[in-house]
Amino acid sequence: MDDPVLLTGASGRVGQAILSHLADEFEWRLLDREPIPEDRRYGVPESASIVADVTDDEAVADAVGGCGAVIHLAGDPRPNAPWDSVLTNNIDGTQTVYQAAVDAGVEKVAYASSNHAVGAYEAEERTPEMYRTDDEFRLDGTELPRPSNLYGVSKATGETLGRYYHDEHDLSVVCVRIGNLTKGHPPREYERGQAMWLSHPDCAHLFDRCVKAEYDYEIVYGISDNDRKYYSIERAKEVLGYEPRDNSAEYTFEGELREDAEHPEE
Repeated sequence: MDDPVLLTGASGRVGQAILSHLADEFEWRLLDREPIPEDRRYGVPESASIVADVTDDEAVADAVGGCGAVIHLAGDPRPNAPWDSVLTNNIDGTQTVYQAAVDAGVEKVAYASSNHAVGAYEAEERTPEMYRTDDEFRLDGTELPRPSNLYGVSKATGETLGRYYHDEHDLSVVCVRIGNLTKGHPPREYERGQAMWLSHPDCAHLFDRCVKAEYDYEIVYGISDNDRKYYSIERAKEVLGYEPRDNSAEYTFEGELREDAEHPEE
């Protein structure tokens, strides 16, 4: 990708996972509602940082102009966020980004969706068995959304907006239903968290593939290649070329890397 890549919400958890591994991979534009400290830009120059809200049509249009791709992360990330916040920040803001991308002739948008868009599939009769290695239940991205909270509703709406902008304007869109992103090791003694764990290196690699791969409209799951899993990552592998390297099973319940693990801890 020779053209710049716009990263919205660059100072957030997912943005930091991406930048900490890919700061030198692209020419970045970083958008956040607050100034991004130097230590959170990972060498990206301050001149590439834009302080703006994603609901500001003019500011987003300026930020998107000339970009080849957008990774859209910005929004209210709280699972218990109230409706007025998710409506403004997550739904209106996402529509603003999609529209600006179309107007600017951007090729593709990678949209950060969430496991909360399908959280209601975790019905009581399925848990905790569905989090275990011998259970075959899988969500693969073809199922309808079943949000578990209003935040999840906003993320499912962002997926639907992406479908509209692909069908109506031929924008390439990939929606990544992000699992449980943690740095270093998976959650200790937490079956669900281990089943949906996404390491920082795998997160960065997945969004790198979202920028570089060719696709039309896709919904994929963003987790590492865990032995425990109830999300399928086969579509991400097939369409994007995603090759996750981490596995929550390589860690003990105390959070230590097992001696026989394939990859050193980062």
